[in-house]
Order: sequence, then C-alpha cells, then structure tokens
Amino acid sequence: MNLSKYKACICEGAGEAAIIDILVDNDLLIFKGEEMLDEKVIRIRSAKNFEERYLRKGFSDQISIIRILDSRKENFRLSKAYAHKVDVIDIITAPEIEMLIIHTENMYNQFKRSGKKPSDFCKEDLRMQDVKSYDFVKDYFRNPKTLLNAIVEYQRIAKIPKGEYCLLNLLK
Repeated sequence: MNLSKYKACICEGAGEAAIIDILVDNDLLIFKGEEMLDEKVIRIRSAKNFEERYLRKGFSDQISIIRILDSRKENFRLSKAYAHKVDVIDIITAPEIEMLIIHTENMYNQFKRSGKKPSDFCKEDLRMQDVKSYDFVKDYFRNPKTLLNAIVEYQRIAKIPKGEYCLLNLLK
C-alpha cells in the first residue's frame, strides 16, 4: 500500500475512530498522526462534504484518503476536479468493528451459532450496551496489545477477498 504525503483517515463510526486513535497514539500504524489532515480522524462520510472542507485548501501534493468502514458497497465519488489528486483506500472491517471484541472475548464460535449481528451479540450476549461508543471501545482496548491480537485473529479467521485491505494492512 503506497500512501501519499498527506493522509486523511475517515472513520465510519465511533468505534472505528477509537481503534485508529489507539493505533496512532501507540505508534502502531504505517503512518503517524502528524501526517493526518488536522492530525486526527475525520468523521465525514460524504465525498462532497470532504471536498468542501478539505480539498479546497489547495494541496500541492497527492492525498491518500484512508476510509475505515464495514461496507464494501459505500461509494465515495469525488468530483473530476479532485479525483486526480486523491487516492482512496478502503479498509474494510466487515461485518462490523465489534468483531474485534468478539475475538478478544474468545466468543467467535458462539457468535457464529447465534446468527446475530456482531453489535447485537455484544450488547445481548456479552452485555456490552455501549459497544458502539468511542469511550467504551477506547477503554476496552486500552492495552494496545489486546487490540493488536484481536486484529491478527480477525485476519486469521475472516475470509478477506483478494485485493481488499483490512486493519492489519495499516499496521507497522
């Protein structure tokens, strides 16, 4: 994965933002927080809104947009005026970022048998009501080794299509 000088890290939800913040804070990513636009995670999902807020600043170099999301179908179409200046890289966390918690809790087999969505399984079976909140995820993975182990385990078990990036691809 080749990244440009400028990086915009766009996260779909609060859980994804917490995960990226933990990885940045612990210098575990292939890029540093200082290289990110505004030096933080961006929570804008619309390409149009991203263009208006960031691309009109007149960057002289390419920008890599790193999108952390659980959907393979979500479009991010930039206007022709900016498409040549931007490289969009999707990091897929399908089915949901909560899978990292399920792996950490060693509950993957029970989850598979339940037929539930990962977030519902975490809320109902693991009794983690705030599983989608930034603060919960940040506290749950306060030990970055726990997070790294979950990312590795997810990669080991998940059937990731060829050519698709996941969180493991962002790690040093």
